[in-house]
Amino acid sequence: MGKKRLEKQRGRFALVDGIPFELPVRSAKTPALMAVFTIDANKAKALLPGNEVHPFRIWNKGLLVITVIDYRETVIGKYIEFSIGIACTHGARPAPRLLPAIFMKHYGTGQYVYDLPVSSEISVKGGKGIWGMPKHQANLNFLIGEDRVSSQYDKDGQFLMKIEIERPKTAWLPLSMSGANYCQFRGMLMKSYVYFKGKLGFALFKKGSAKLTLGDHPRMQALRELDISPDPIFSGFFPETNGLLDDYFECWFTHFDRPPLKSMEGLESVVGLGFSEEWLEPPKAKPGMNRATTL
Repeated sequence: MGKKRLEKQRGRFALVDGIPFELPVRSAKTPALMAVFTIDANKAKALLPGNEVHPFRIWNKGLLVITVIDYRETVIGKYIEFSIGIACTHGARPAPRLLPAIFMKHYGTGQYVYDLPVSSEISVKGGKGIWGMPKHQANLNFLIGEDRVSSQYDKDGQFLMKIEIERPKTAWLPLSMSGANYCQFRGMLMKSYVYFKGKLGFALFKKGSAKLTLGDHPRMQALRELDISPDPIFSGFFPETNGLLDDYFECWFTHFDRPPLKSMEGLESVVGLGFSEEWLEPPKAKPGMNRATTL
C-alpha cells in the first residue's frame, strides 16, 4: 500500500476480469468539484453498514460529501463519476469529535460511498467487481461555466440530484492528498485508497456557494431524511487533477446483531457486464419536471 509502491509499477500491465490495465491505475487532466454539507449524524448512522463504521462528527453533526469527477484520461477511457458519501471513521467504537480529521490513519477516517453513478459500463464492471464500489450506469453531465460548475444525475428518465457550486475566481492552493473509500459489496465492507494532486479553489462557510437539489426517485429517499443543511461548510473546484487508484484494498465481513434475512448485491450484478466505454445520453429531466427539493 502506498503511492511510492504504485509509482514503481510504471511500465507494467495487468489483466483483471478481462479488463486490461496499464499500471498504475491513473487519471490525468481531470477536473473535479466538491461540496460538503452537515447532516444529522444519528440518522446517518442508520445508512452505514455493520457496526464498525461510524459517522465522522463535527460536534453533533455528520457530513455529506458530494464529489463529481470528470475523468478525461484513464486506463479505461473517459467517464464521469458522481460520488455521494458520508464522512466516517472505522473501528470498534465511534471516534472522538474532530480528532479524526487530524489523526486520519489512526481512526480510519474516510467516506462511506452511499451511491456512485458513473457514465460507462466498463467503469461499473471494474469499480464494482474489483474494488466493491457501488457503481451503476446513469445519465450524468459535468458543466464548467464562467461563474458556476455543476453536475446532474438522472436515471431511468428521472431526475435524482443536481449539485451546483460557485466557481472560485482562482484555484491557488496546491494539494497532494490521499483518501479512503469504504463500500459495501458481496456482504463485505471494502476499503480502497486513492491519491491525487491538483490546485484547488474553495470557499468555507460561505452561504450560497453551493446548492444541492434532490429529486423524488426512491434512491434519494434516505438522503431526504438526513436533515441536510441548505448551505455548505465547504465547496471547491479543481480545474485539473492527476490521480492514482491503489491496487491494494482491504475487506472485512459485514456483521450484524442478528442473522441477515436478505443477501446484499453480489457478483451476479457484474459477471454479465461488458467493456463498453459508451455513455448514456446526458441528463434531460429538469428539477421542475417532477417533485424536487432544493436545500
